Amino acid sequence: MISGYLSKAPTLNEHYVEGMTIGTQVNVYGNPIETCCTSPLTGWYRTGCCETGGDDTGVHTVCAVMTDEFLAFSKSRGNDLSTPMLQYGFAGLKAGDHWCLCASRWQEAFEAGMAPQVNLAATHIHTLEFVNLSDLEKFAL
Repeated sequence: MISGYLSKAPTLNEHYVEGMTIGTQVNVYGNPIETCCTSPLTGWYRTGCCETGGDDTGVHTVCAVMTDEFLAFSKSRGNDLSTPMLQYGFAGLKAGDHWCLCASRWQEAFEAGMAPQVNLAATHIHTLEFVNLSDLEKFAL
């Protein structure tokens, strides 16, 4: 998933999610989405926010706090987020980093007992098409 994520260079122009443009999207509570992280710079559009659009087929909408356990889980499922990929400017993630995860990956980790904590103010409302809010709230910061 990460190689496809980084090999594309989406622009910020004309991306819509249910009538929302980049910079006007909302979190799981319907409030303006907050920044997830700027170091490392995250988000499908590399805005620091877990914003999404039609070209974000992975739905990178969950602002999660990485743990060693989750990174190992994700790697075991074929999505290595910890190994640097310098050719894409990706230094790799480590425990404590905040990152916009695919909603389906967070749900998979939840079902396996490996879900990381989430920042709900920075988690996109579109996540709720894949994950129950009550499940997310159990892992809220």
